Amino acid sequence: MQQPQQPVLRDIVLVGGGHSHVGVLRRFAMRPEPGVRLTLICRDTHTPYSGMLPGYIAGHYTHDEVHIDLRRLAEYAGARFLRDEAIGIDHDGQRVRCRSRPPVPYDRLSINIGSTPRVEAVSGAGEHAVPVKPIHRFHDRWQTLLERVLHHPGTTRIAVVGGGAGGVELLLAMQHRLRRELAERRRDPDELAFTLFTRGERLLPTHNARVHAHFRDTLRRRGVEVHTGTDVTAVDSGRLQGDDGTWHDADEIIWVTDAGGAAWLRDTRLELDDGGFIKVDDTLQSLSDPRIFAAGDIAQQANHPREKAGVFAVRQGRPLADNLRAAVTGRPLKPYHPQARWLALISTGDRHAVASRGGLCLTGDWVWRWKDWIDRRFMARFNDLPPMSEDDGKAPDKTRVALDEEESAQAISAIAMRCGGCGAKVGASVLSRALSTLTPIHRDEILVGLHDPDDAAVVRVPPGKAMVHTVDFFRAFIDDPYVFGKVAANHALGDIFAMGAEAQTATAVATVPQGLEAKVEDTVFQMMAGAVEVLNAAGCALVGGHTGEGRELALGFAVNGLIDTEGDVALRKGGLRPGQVLILTKPLGTGTLFAAHARLGARGRWIDAALDSMGQSNREAASCLREHGATACTDLTGFGLLGHLVEMTRPSGVDAELDLAALPVLDGAEETIAAGILSSLQPANVRLRRAICDQATWIDHPRYPLLFDPQTAGGLLAGVPAERAEACLAALHARGYPQAVIIGRVLAPGEALEPISLKG
Repeated sequence: MQQPQQPVLRDIVLVGGGHSHVGVLRRFAMRPEPGVRLTLICRDTHTPYSGMLPGYIAGHYTHDEVHIDLRRLAEYAGARFLRDEAIGIDHDGQRVRCRSRPPVPYDRLSINIGSTPRVEAVSGAGEHAVPVKPIHRFHDRWQTLLERVLHHPGTTRIAVVGGGAGGVELLLAMQHRLRRELAERRRDPDELAFTLFTRGERLLPTHNARVHAHFRDTLRRRGVEVHTGTDVTAVDSGRLQGDDGTWHDADEIIWVTDAGGAAWLRDTRLELDDGGFIKVDDTLQSLSDPRIFAAGDIAQQANHPREKAGVFAVRQGRPLADNLRAAVTGRPLKPYHPQARWLALISTGDRHAVASRGGLCLTGDWVWRWKDWIDRRFMARFNDLPPMSEDDGKAPDKTRVALDEEESAQAISAIAMRCGGCGAKVGASVLSRALSTLTPIHRDEILVGLHDPDDAAVVRVPPGKAMVHTVDFFRAFIDDPYVFGKVAANHALGDIFAMGAEAQTATAVATVPQGLEAKVEDTVFQMMAGAVEVLNAAGCALVGGHTGEGRELALGFAVNGLIDTEGDVALRKGGLRPGQVLILTKPLGTGTLFAAHARLGARGRWIDAALDSMGQSNREAASCLREHGATACTDLTGFGLLGHLVEMTRPSGVDAELDLAALPVLDGAEETIAAGILSSLQPANVRLRRAICDQATWIDHPRYPLLFDPQTAGGLLAGVPAERAEACLAALHARGYPQAVIIGRVLAPGEALEPISLKG
């Protein structure tokens, strides 16, 4: 994680990954503003470029060609990426309320979340129609429709509601793709029936008569039934009703009309227009709250109303970035006046397009090639990012941020020579405020803890129980302190669960970069909120800790657990038995993926999946393994699969065979390994290759490096009786570990010195 030389003085929070905000990220990547931190909050890691979406539906582009990787772009810009959804604004506290994480504070806020079809305005549309936005839901439904048409012969009737450029373009793209797919399978393309409904008397009403005529003729030529002047008044399962009372059959209904602002905006103080869009002035600031900006489809410039078109969102990126920068540095903002006319390039599905601007209408395959060139050049600005070097992301020391007297003193203190020892502790008032709203779980054995803080916690050991102690600590590998806190707590609990113990108490140790008190306080709060959430879910009470200043964010826990003193005291590494199988409960690859993420070499969805895996507790898996007769278990962490397996075979006095082909692997890990991107700990782990029989034979196997890949909050590796293995796997899958798999077997010791053999 890149650490800024200048402490964070101001926070600009971007809600939504629309076209304006990707422009803001790129502008700040090109010219960072010292002391200013960008944070992007977005539900989707990959945002589609609207100009290429019809081409994707038509089959001309791949998924990655039409999507901007927001997590990767944010990393390039030195911005935090928080994968979540905004659901409200605390104007007084200057915080964005999110669906599944603590509120995020801002000094300036910008909203670029696009518009949403208002299906609730028509009876039944919300239940039976598919709105084109949000795109991720439409994409999933489109894939389902595609599969259904291709694998279930028979007539399929598809209706599109909306006669603007978006509706017409989408219908033609869907028709082109589906008819082509059917023809390739030697089926009759006329199994498909398309119908278009629009309340207007003509198609594409904002474009000139020649454009209208071209698309009217195109739809007629392709057999599309068009109902103009028809307002859809009701939708039911398999049909829709026009305003004349006539019902029309439709197996799939796509809704591309009546867009409005997100419902949650109505509960804010923001001034909205009749469509629910945020009213902004010429500087793109909200008319009701100048600390909040808006751009793209969600915004309506009060002095320059325009129709919703992607060209405006793209053009607003630069003035939005410049005015956000000016707002936090105390400089005057500049007005933005959108153009009155703009060029629209509208495709017809089959690598043919129409250029429309004012009275201009140009058509032909060459127009599509022109549009394709423009679109690809636009996407290259955000996806073809240069590799990062060690110096990237380091802003110059001097800041232009306007500070008051108290903030100036704090900023000087933050960059001055800092004390060591106890002088490096985070201030008591900052710490107490950050922790005041956290509610660690209570356990009866805790006599003195955070509920009644003292010099140390006092915890009773229940009768018949023995204590299990462990400690883990590492620096942040992700810029989201809340997610980092969850993973750090989950990682620390892994040793407790691996030994078959229940977690009892935890003591935290954290370091936080210096900065303004409000920024330090929020970092501590976000990080510990994530950690306490995980600890509470595990029944583990946070009873104390220590927080100090440091150059990098880091977090660790000393965790105490309880185990019965009768019978087998614990699941030990030395309990493997010949004839057992080796079960691994989670996929491998976190080390290489996050090394690639730091170098812009990983796709955002790969990192999402890795974080989801790292955030999954091993508690249920450990219980399941014990129930199915596991006699040895360990959690995979920094030493990698091979290192931890060797730690099990040595005290057990056994050998083991691993099946490389069976290893569960996180998405993208094989790609990043193949690219030669390895964790910094990998070379130390590779020294254990001497434990592999005939290791030179396997060195070129594509999965061989994954044996040494260090894991963070990895899965459990256990020895289970072979006769109970299938039942154990079925139970693990049912409990939420779908990638749990048998990866090898335990063997009696052989004559070779090396205990590990491979196959694959």
